[in-house]
Amino acid sequence: MTASWYDRHILPWALDIACGLRAVERQRRKVVPLAHGRVLEVGIGTGLNMAWYDPVRVSRITGLDPALDLHPRAQRRIQATGLPVELVGLSAEQIPRPDASFDTVVMTYTLCTIPDPVAALREMRRVLVPGGRLLFCEHGRAPDAGVARWQDRLQPLWGRLAGGCHLNRDIPALLQAGGFACPDLQTRYLPGPRVMTFNYWGQALAA
Repeated sequence: MTASWYDRHILPWALDIACGLRAVERQRRKVVPLAHGRVLEVGIGTGLNMAWYDPVRVSRITGLDPALDLHPRAQRRIQATGLPVELVGLSAEQIPRPDASFDTVVMTYTLCTIPDPVAALREMRRVLVPGGRLLFCEHGRAPDAGVARWQDRLQPLWGRLAGGCHLNRDIPALLQAGGFACPDLQTRYLPGPRVMTFNYWGQALAA
């Protein structure tokens, strides 16, 4: 009962605050405005990316997220933008769309929580048109051995508190295993605890 109440009432509020921090917002602004055409946003969550889509470039958005408790917040932010958005309450391991359905896939701070990230990335690759782009920013495994060791130590507790989030996923390796190449991959620590703030971002293409 306690976990269910926490997941319904506390976790959505906490994630909305954490994912809306100024440093994280700056990361979103580096990739989201590049989206164009038919867009699939994987892990739309509470709709924090909505403010950064360019309405001139985007024709429609499909927002995929299994966390239905987050969707009311997303609906409010969608209505504020006026963009045409369809919300789908599913995870990304099986995307219910035909091959080559989207010009752009957007994924921000989502790969950390998907149960099978490689399967999800392969699905994203499948639904992209030839030449389509995956725009992403994610946190993940730090390059410093000491920080990475602490990520591994904290992961069991962190995952329970943060809705299944993984501190220590190797984002470049996952992208490669999912069939993507990212020649312009960028990385840095954001302000804050180093175990939580190593970021990866860029544009990935089907390898």
